[in-house]
Amino acid sequence: MPEKDFPEECWESVFRFLGLGQHLESLSMVCKQFLSITNRLQFSLTIYDPTIPLLPRLFLRFPMLKIIDLSRLNGYHEGLLHQISQSGLDLHLLNLSNQRTIPIDGLRELGSNMKHLRVLICSNIGSLRDSHLVIIAYCFPFLEELDISFPLDSQASDFGVLRLSSMLENLRKINISGNYLITDKSLFSLCQNCLSLEEISFFTCFKITQIGIASAIRLRPGLSSISFNIEKKRIHGAGLTLTPIDLNLIDSFKSLKRLTAIDLSNSVISDEFLLAVAEGGGLLLKKLILQDCCNCTFSGISYVLSKCQSVQCLDLRKVDFLTDQCISKLSVFLLSLTSINLSGCCQLTNSTFFILARNCPFLSEIKMERTYLGVGGEEDSRNNFVVNLEVKKVYLGDNVLLSDASLIKFVCICPSLQLLDLTGCDGVSGEGIVEVLKRCSEIRHLSLVNTGMKVFEIDFEVSNLEVLNLSGSRIEDEALSVISRRCSGLLLLDIQSCWHVTPKGVREVVENCRTLKELNLKNCKMVSDDFVAWLEFTKPSLRTIVTPSEVDDYC
Repeated sequence: MPEKDFPEECWESVFRFLGLGQHLESLSMVCKQFLSITNRLQFSLTIYDPTIPLLPRLFLRFPMLKIIDLSRLNGYHEGLLHQISQSGLDLHLLNLSNQRTIPIDGLRELGSNMKHLRVLICSNIGSLRDSHLVIIAYCFPFLEELDISFPLDSQASDFGVLRLSSMLENLRKINISGNYLITDKSLFSLCQNCLSLEEISFFTCFKITQIGIASAIRLRPGLSSISFNIEKKRIHGAGLTLTPIDLNLIDSFKSLKRLTAIDLSNSVISDEFLLAVAEGGGLLLKKLILQDCCNCTFSGISYVLSKCQSVQCLDLRKVDFLTDQCISKLSVFLLSLTSINLSGCCQLTNSTFFILARNCPFLSEIKMERTYLGVGGEEDSRNNFVVNLEVKKVYLGDNVLLSDASLIKFVCICPSLQLLDLTGCDGVSGEGIVEVLKRCSEIRHLSLVNTGMKVFEIDFEVSNLEVLNLSGSRIEDEALSVISRRCSGLLLLDIQSCWHVTPKGVREVVENCRTLKELNLKNCKMVSDDFVAWLEFTKPSLRTIVTPSEVDDYC
């Protein structure tokens, strides 16, 4: 069958299989038919300040947009929501995060035209008032997800949340974290009025009491996800002791039989509380976050994991009593684990990495930043050596004792790595990195921030590498020359604060890496703004250039 007679629906299926992103961009340049098909497959658009004049054309080009992200805008743009509301798009999600305030008039117009908007994200808003909550509920009565977390100036109170909850019957997920004026009344009204509520987050809402949380849970025992923290304040008595966990709160968690995710970051908890979590969640629990929690013991963590062996995402950051022996005992319960974060667990050595890779068959992501990596593990690496092809992402930042020898052992057992972050690992050399690239041919993202890296002697193609972050390193033009010849598929290169780099090295990278879209030259003292202007003129394919003088230009 000739290519032109191949049904467009089949081409769409093929393109979807290839995935979105840069693949679609390449396909769009093949012919007009492919351009038309890929335009229909573009569902998300992130808007930057210089993008705004192009919006009418972009909205016409991408008629199937469902997601618009305004969180990257640096200033308020009058009439922007008017443009979006008049675009004819049928949006599903709108992100207004990081703006000075919520544009009330724009929301009213948007609400009258976007009847199918289901997700509204307004995180880190400069100013949040009760009136904003009422307008949101009035304009988008069918909202299913709302994020109003961590406003810089929150005047939102129980009054606003009560009005909002009474109007959003379909709300399934809400994040009210950082709104410090709200009390138990807000939590109670959400759980009472929002009959479809499944997920709720309320970090640093310290006027919400343990009794209030318990009452809300009993109202909504079908919650699948809950995220909050119990303040680590101390009370006076015979010495100073941590605030105890209320028995009503402990008992209420036993009723959460559909619980799949719980985040208790920065909380004071107890083993009794963890036992209640285990009784409630059981085999349904998939996500457990106990970052920087205190007052629990290894016994409590071990018990909850033994009863919840379907956990896929586990975060135990800063649980400083954990040792290699503890991880070995826990690993027998982690057969379903796909992601683990042990950063800040200062007693963990190389042995923990080997244990996890060996005993967790589905593990795809390991985070062990600021640990004791670089020490020990010789016996574990020799005994029961098992290659784990599932591990794709490894974050080892700020492990100052990590050496080439340890790193090479890690990549030998995880040869399918696609992302490796070695930020601040001064003990890793250029020779070690070359060995990593030899053994991990699928690597796409490599971060060597603040490593003191200077030279690379690469004599082979690193064709899959797309993101290379060398900011704060000591590389010179010679290293950039090697990178330009061996890493020709780069999409993003970050050489911020690489003081020895000159226009000669940068030009060589830009000319040889023809797919390069983003380049960070911030604080590159030997690169002038005139040279950047030349880049903008001669290389229009470069979409983002962060200039030496710290101004972001989007081409």
